[in-house]
Parts: sequence; structure tokens; C-alpha cells
Amino acid sequence: MSVPDRDAAVALLRDAHEAVLVCHVAPDGDALGSMLALGQALRRRGTRVWCSWGEPALVVPEAYAFLPAQDLLVAPDAVPAAPALLVTLDSSSPDRLGLLADRLDTAGCVLVVDHHTAGEPFGDVRLVDPTAAATVVLVADLLDALGAEIDLDVATCLYTGLVTDTGSFRHASTTPSVHALAARLLAAGVRQDLVAQSVWDSNPFGYLSALGAACSAAVLEPDAVGGHGLVWSHLSDAQLSAAGVGLADVEGVIDVLRTAREAEVAVVLKQEPGGALRVSTRSRGAVDVGAVCGALGGGGHRFAAGFTCTGDVETTMALLRDALATAPRA
Repeated sequence: MSVPDRDAAVALLRDAHEAVLVCHVAPDGDALGSMLALGQALRRRGTRVWCSWGEPALVVPEAYAFLPAQDLLVAPDAVPAAPALLVTLDSSSPDRLGLLADRLDTAGCVLVVDHHTAGEPFGDVRLVDPTAAATVVLVADLLDALGAEIDLDVATCLYTGLVTDTGSFRHASTTPSVHALAARLLAAGVRQDLVAQSVWDSNPFGYLSALGAACSAAVLEPDAVGGHGLVWSHLSDAQLSAAGVGLADVEGVIDVLRTAREAEVAVVLKQEPGGALRVSTRSRGAVDVGAVCGALGGGGHRFAAGFTCTGDVETTMALLRDALATAPRA
């Protein structure tokens, strides 16, 4: 991130009369948190704001149902066809915008705010800083530059993005400045215990059944990833249906698999109702899974990333093994 990029971003937001804010499909805490925090701040400045992501069914994952300002959310077909300003958040490539990728061609100006470097560069003004622990870090800086108040609602959105993208402050991206920002947000009144309960410690009962199935099917490949080790498992659509859970309900499965000390990389493949596989990856830090998933059409960062594949489990894992074998090392 250069100072001119930051200054240009601030100028665009300060002068905007209306703005469309878009995050990536299958949004996580950082995507939702950064979008809703910025959306609130712009609305308070008098800007007309639409927030969305490019999936037909705009359903906020249950883990993030507590986030404020969800009245800003609109379905993709309600997003203006030619927005004066389009702001993409936490999205490393046009593909990650799903149904709203076409707005990149019709918008008057496109501002990209992100901390991922993988993917195809796009946008007119790019506020992209791969050293930032999360996109919300960049949004917090923009809010300060705009003189926007970071009250409890805004702080809750920012804190959620910060705590999720740092793996609850366990990733190596957790720097002193990350803790300083967290302290500032907690001082604004954020209840970190309630955030943690919703994001990590609250699951439907069926999650336990799905977790058991995934753990029973887990495979350890100690020689994979150039000898760094790989642990992986998969859940079929039939297994998810039998457990009475959806894809969003089993996001925490990979955080159990990644505890296997023999593996640097953990992978979980979850089958969508249509048959496609939604692939989640985690790294302990020695292997850049963000670069791997970006090359396979997805996105993410060094420690956590994902992509979607239409192949079967065996084909997808073969593709992923090859990509991990030559992945960038820290």
C-alpha cells in the first residue's frame, strides 16, 4: 500500500454521494466486517450505500448473525447496474465477486480494499496491503482518515474481521499493531466473549455428527507438501443432509483437523447440493495456501484460503497435492 493509493481512496470515499460495497462470495468475518463497518461510516456521512455479494441467496452465516447494520444488505439484483463508486472488499480477483463481477465494467470508478495479493489485479484505485493482518485493518485506517467515529457497532464489525482472519490471534500475522487495534476496539465496548461464542462456540447439534464423520474419514499424508505433511477429509452433501446442517455450519471442522501436529496443511472438501466441492485450506505458516487457492480460482491469504472445484474428491485432491508441492514457502 502506497500513500498515494491511500490518499486517493480517502478522497473517493469522502466525495462519494453513493457507493456500492461488495465483498467476496461465501463471506467470512473479515469480508462482512470490513463491508459493514465501512458501510455504516459512509451512511453516517450522508452517502447512499448498498452492500452485497454475488450469490443469488443473500444469507448471512449464522455465526455472523450478530453483526450490526445488516439493513445495508441488498440482493445482487438490487445493486445499481452502473454505480458511481464500486468498493470491493477482501476480494482478490473478479471471480470472487460472483454475480456482481459485471459491475466492474459498468461502475464509474472501482476502489479495491484488500490484504490479499493472489489473483488477478483489477480496479482503478487499489488499496492493497499484504502485510495487513485483515482487510478490516485497512478499513479502520480509512475511517480514521475520514474522521469517522468508531463506535460500538462499527467496532464490533472491525473486531470480528480482525479476530477471524488472525485465527483468534494465533496466526503469525498477529503483530503488536494488531493487538493495539484490538485493544482500541475492546475499549469501544466490544464484548469479545460474545463474539467468540457466536463465531466459534455455537453450533447446531448436527455439527457434532458431521465433525465425527469428517474425523473418521481423515487422511494423514506425512510425505505430501514436500515433506511438510497434509491432513485432509471430506463431507458429502448426503452426509451434511443426514446431519441436518449446511455448508456454513461445518466451517469449524477444518480447525479441528489442523491441530494434527504431523501436518503443515489441512484441507476439508465439502460437497455443495449441486455436486461441486467447496475446498477449505489452512496452513501453519510455512506454506502459502493463499497463493495455491488463488491459482486454482479461489482466494484467501497465507494461513487460510479456499476455492471451488467441479471435479470429484480424488481429482480435486490430486490437483491440490500438485499445487501444494510447489507452493511458495515462507
